[in-house]
Amino acid sequence: MYIANNRRYDHMLYRRCGKSGIKLPFLSLGLWHNFGENVPYEKARELALGAFDRGITHFDIANNYGPPEGSAETTFGKILKEDLMPYRDELIISTKAGYYMWPGPYGEWGSKKNLLASLDQSLTRLGLDYVDIFYHHRPDPDTPLEETMDALAQAVRSGKALYVGISNYGAEDTLRASQILANMGVHCLIHQPRYNMFDRGAENGLFDVLEQEGIGCIAYSSLAQGLLTSRYFEGIPEDSRANGHSVFLTKEGVSAEKIEMAKKLDSVAKDRGQSLSQMVLAWNLRDPRMTSLIIGASKLSQIEENLKVMDNMEFSSEELEMINSILR
Repeated sequence: MYIANNRRYDHMLYRRCGKSGIKLPFLSLGLWHNFGENVPYEKARELALGAFDRGITHFDIANNYGPPEGSAETTFGKILKEDLMPYRDELIISTKAGYYMWPGPYGEWGSKKNLLASLDQSLTRLGLDYVDIFYHHRPDPDTPLEETMDALAQAVRSGKALYVGISNYGAEDTLRASQILANMGVHCLIHQPRYNMFDRGAENGLFDVLEQEGIGCIAYSSLAQGLLTSRYFEGIPEDSRANGHSVFLTKEGVSAEKIEMAKKLDSVAKDRGQSLSQMVLAWNLRDPRMTSLIIGASKLSQIEENLKVMDNMEFSSEELEMINSILR
């Protein structure tokens, strides 16, 4: 029987999520790539329990995570049932809906029909009565924002979600969504954008809206699918995402320009006594408006390596200027 490490909270950094009572670990475990049916169950279990033993209390999932879709929730549901349920009140479990899940006009996007049906399905797979955070995963250009936000508000009122959030929304739609929810008596807890050194779009107004509205921020793709690590310095490894193991990073995406920038950034990291990935995570967290970062892992050692970012999270003005000059 699993018994959690009784010192799991001794060395973890937690940040308050916007204007709320919730704190999140500065690194959260994402279940996107390594909790589907293509991964042995014991490996997924080792990652989840190892993360919790090190103070990572937030597990980020979505209805379509796998492969196949739904299998990451099923896997995590089994881990909850067999190991983590005694610690349920120490966990923040989030899921999302909005991408394709089933055929027909109600299987994706942002209708009330889709979101609430998807939430029920997620709860069944997870074996839970509620999730802590329920997100709309992407903006829907055809469904009125009021309808989508009404679905999120109903998820809270029904007790099936404690908090709600949005993901991949731009600054203008984030402001509208937040205000619509507020008029319904529900606070938008958190926003999940893509953000890293190679993709800084969130700096163009989104962070300002989040601060204004008291919304926390949790970024995904902090390491740019591995481009902001040393993984591709000597070419494209056989087992890498860029070698056909992911539709989100192709061989064409591993450009010589980005690899050259990553190598220069690696020199800055070495001068700081860090690995490139550790420095990149610290840089992503340099803004106090960033609550947490979602990390993926295929090995427990990767989680342990990333947690060492706590050893050096401060940047001098000279270091920040050097990084900006490389990225320019």
